[in-house]
Amino acid sequence: MEDDRGACGPSCACGSPSRARFLQIGPVDAARAAAPGRRARHTVEQATIPAGEFTMGDASGDENPGDGETPRHRVALEAFDIDATTVTNDDFARFVSDTGYRTEAESFGYSAVFHLAVQAPASDVIGPAAGTPWWLGVRGADWAHPGGAHSTVDGLGDHPVVHVSWNDAQAYCTWAGRRLPTEAEWEYAARGGLDGATYPWGDDDVDEGGWRANIWQGEFPTVNTLDDGYLTTAPARAFDRNRYGLWQPVGNVWEWCADWYSPRTYTRAPAVDPRGPERGSSRVLRGGSYLCHISYCNRYRNSARSHNTPDSSMGNAGFRTVAAEGSRDAGARTTWS
Repeated sequence: MEDDRGACGPSCACGSPSRARFLQIGPVDAARAAAPGRRARHTVEQATIPAGEFTMGDASGDENPGDGETPRHRVALEAFDIDATTVTNDDFARFVSDTGYRTEAESFGYSAVFHLAVQAPASDVIGPAAGTPWWLGVRGADWAHPGGAHSTVDGLGDHPVVHVSWNDAQAYCTWAGRRLPTEAEWEYAARGGLDGATYPWGDDDVDEGGWRANIWQGEFPTVNTLDDGYLTTAPARAFDRNRYGLWQPVGNVWEWCADWYSPRTYTRAPAVDPRGPERGSSRVLRGGSYLCHISYCNRYRNSARSHNTPDSSMGNAGFRTVAAEGSRDAGARTTWS
């Protein structure tokens, strides 16, 4: 098994804890609902990404030791269609309504909530995650109750769905006839044709000339000044899209990718359509989230990497999907040049 010590994952400030880090939680009933049923139309707007090559990995010198953002290497990809936004609460609600699917947060009975976002009785708070006390295990927290039992997604239909594990994202893809992007596809699309740039918009700081992404402002983890307008998630179409038409590939929520994670992936990755290691213990997450901060956690960069176990769910991670082969007619399409 690959050694991922020192990499950004459950132990980094803006990352989120794996289920194993809630050490005081005993065995749980992880019985799942029946597998998703028939496929249904995926209605998220599509961005068509042209075939081409790009340089994958960090070019800014800001990479985080242990994350495996280097060595930089050239990658060639075929054209593909990717969701212009992350899957939203409204999108996920249609999937649940159609299939009766229960997420892993619902099956396990709890999920990870940032301490300032908890909306639940004190008795529902199981306790902090080992090593990251700003993350609390909250009973009843799930995609429809992102802060716990006293919260809903009313009025948040256009926000990214959160509290979905990698396994939940896969279930949605099965229903929709889609798949998760590979890590290489995700980075290529996020860069928007700006090869070597630090961010989707270029190299300017995230707050230069107005906020460009939803991240933390203030003193983490206790004071958020809300300069960008949001404590937790922002609408999926907030801020500006990149040159390929993607909204918020960085900030807002971490996004699950298809690949198994290894900090040494780039030392052995093929040059054409890399798909990551054949096995592993955690899956790749990309893009950073609303908990990233300029001063201490700069993982809202194009090349930044994180990871978590496939069954883990948290209030700052969601996903977007890619058209499976032969299904590129799904959703409205936008082509940017």
